[in-house]
Amino acid sequence: MSANPVAGHARVANRAAITACVILAVIMQALDTTIANVALPYIQGSVSASQDQINWVLTSYIVAAAIMTPPSGWLATRFGRKRVLLVAIAGFVAASVLCGLAQSLSQIVGFRLLQGFFGASLVPLSQSILLDIYTPAERGSAMALFGVSVMVGPVLGPVIGGWLTDNLSWRWVFYINVPLGAAALAGVWVFVAETRIQRDIKLDWTGFLALSVAVGALQLCLDRGEQLDWFSSAEIIVEAIVAAGAFYIFVVHVFTSRNPFISPALFRDRNFAVGTLFIFIVGITYLASLALMTPYLQTLMGYPVVTAGIVMGPRGMGTMVCMFLVGKLIGKVDIRLLLATGLGLSAWAMYDMTGWTPDVSQWTIVSTGFVQGAGLGFLFVPLTTVTFSTLAPERRGEGTGLYNLSRNIGSAVGISVVSALLSQNVQINHEEISASLTPYSLMLRNAPASAGLNPLTEAGRSALDGMVTAQATIIAYIDDFKLLMLMCVAAMPLLLLFRRAARPASMDHSVAVE
Repeated sequence: MSANPVAGHARVANRAAITACVILAVIMQALDTTIANVALPYIQGSVSASQDQINWVLTSYIVAAAIMTPPSGWLATRFGRKRVLLVAIAGFVAASVLCGLAQSLSQIVGFRLLQGFFGASLVPLSQSILLDIYTPAERGSAMALFGVSVMVGPVLGPVIGGWLTDNLSWRWVFYINVPLGAAALAGVWVFVAETRIQRDIKLDWTGFLALSVAVGALQLCLDRGEQLDWFSSAEIIVEAIVAAGAFYIFVVHVFTSRNPFISPALFRDRNFAVGTLFIFIVGITYLASLALMTPYLQTLMGYPVVTAGIVMGPRGMGTMVCMFLVGKLIGKVDIRLLLATGLGLSAWAMYDMTGWTPDVSQWTIVSTGFVQGAGLGFLFVPLTTVTFSTLAPERRGEGTGLYNLSRNIGSAVGISVVSALLSQNVQINHEEISASLTPYSLMLRNAPASAGLNPLTEAGRSALDGMVTAQATIIAYIDDFKLLMLMCVAAMPLLLLFRRAARPASMDHSVAVE
């Protein structure tokens, strides 16, 4: 098979087998974006981590994937696409096993970094293989199948993760990658042909390293800021200075180098510049809300892990259904109207969640989650379509890497920010509520003796502290949901900056599902 088998529109041998194995690799990677969410409280107890520390398990994976996504194309060109994909699958599976064997927080965070490092190239390389083995007329159907495989993760991840954690152990949310990865590895080894290798291709190491250091230092600053009291800590000050300095070097290098890591010409395209900012906001709101939902359901509401996974599953189902619907509407409806619908649905879902208490019904959780997922379905494909609609074709490969980098950074930043605000607001709310409680408070004086709320006794003070902590936590979650809602609303004016594409149907929409 040639490096570009569809050049002559010839049918590729073993195309079904190639499709199956690369789709399996994508499902494995997509599954890991959500499968660990419902297991976080169990991992937290196992490694003795605090609430803000346990989110490093999520953010470390996202940051590593964000850093390694842009150079995945260079790696495939320099060493061969098949070879890089085989290493990525094998490394991802090995890192998954190490995550399952981890005995401390530092170990699991380090192994999750390895997971993200190897997993970053699975989606773009698998997608490029599908684009090569199908003719231009068949690519629409192939990308629809690819999109479904990407969205299987959000749908099945919480459910499978909950079942594995409840019936086996949280470690099996990582071990599940072993059979999936083995099948994908064997399929790629047997059926996928190698591409032509270009040994002389160069990577802008200065730009890549500067951006990597900036992203890593920023994430460390956000993850550890709450624990170390932000800028009262010398470590946080150093991390902030390193992040700012590395980003400054990166920007200067981009505008002064002959062959920069990211071409400044990308940002001369208004649609691409606005779309990259837009997807950053989308990344913040979607995964941050998922990170909040898991402890809310299991800690505040007392849901078993399986139940928590089941009620979170419809969120991904809403995304999948609306992605198919939007695919039929693009070209018939103004894309900006579709994006406004997505933002509106997302904002409404967050607004509804600001009224939640631990007594909220399962139906409300399921229906609101479905609406939020539907909002994401109205955002992903139209946003990518309008972002790349006016970008020069020769810039789309580079633009796709930066676009996904922005989404991943947004996701990591969003999780860190809402987690830090949650911890901080719980303390503030606890202090404010406690200040109003005295032995002479009317509520306590009228409380029946059986309630055990006498603040003059140790048992009474303990019971009161538990009640105050629960109320403070509920209010802190409401504040986070309100912040995410306001971010969705604040993004709406960006829609006015998008230009209409002259011929929107001419572009390849496949990058929408990366």
